[in-house]
Amino acid sequence: MVKPKRLLSLLLRLIAFGATLAAVIIMATSREKGSFFALSYEAKYSDTPAFKYFVIANAIVTVYGFLALFIPSESPLWRLVLALDLVFTMLLISSISAALAVAQVGKKGNSSAGWLPVCGQVTKYCNQVTGALVAGFIAIITYIILLLYSIYTFLNSLLGKTPCRLSSPGI
Repeated sequence: MVKPKRLLSLLLRLIAFGATLAAVIIMATSREKGSFFALSYEAKYSDTPAFKYFVIANAIVTVYGFLALFIPSESPLWRLVLALDLVFTMLLISSISAALAVAQVGKKGNSSAGWLPVCGQVTKYCNQVTGALVAGFIAIITYIILLLYSIYTFLNSLLGKTPCRLSSPGI
């Protein structure tokens, strides 16, 4: 029988795996041809280094998330998983920060720099990028919850699974 703690961990890892996989697929397939006056162009994720970083980071975390599903919680490797959860959470946060900054410029433009918004010409592309960013946010939130849960579980086992007492026994 599966323990409830292990079931919660598996559920969170499956959600995180699905969210990172969805972010990769949605972003990697985002492309659309558009035109501005007589100029024709194609908008695709690979034209932007921040979007490439987002795809690569989410792909790495997807592979890690898949492999972590098969590590038993009693394994000595679980401490490594806790450390890697922290590293990959930070990787996801940095990648979505970079991608979000570029997406904001694409959507709103930057009048100070003279950059025009492009989402009016390539709405399907911008909608796909938005979908990938939403999936990325779901992955980050899930990994943060998973990280907090893993830290709680680790500290609980380290301290001997005794509840924390706020007062001394004589009081």
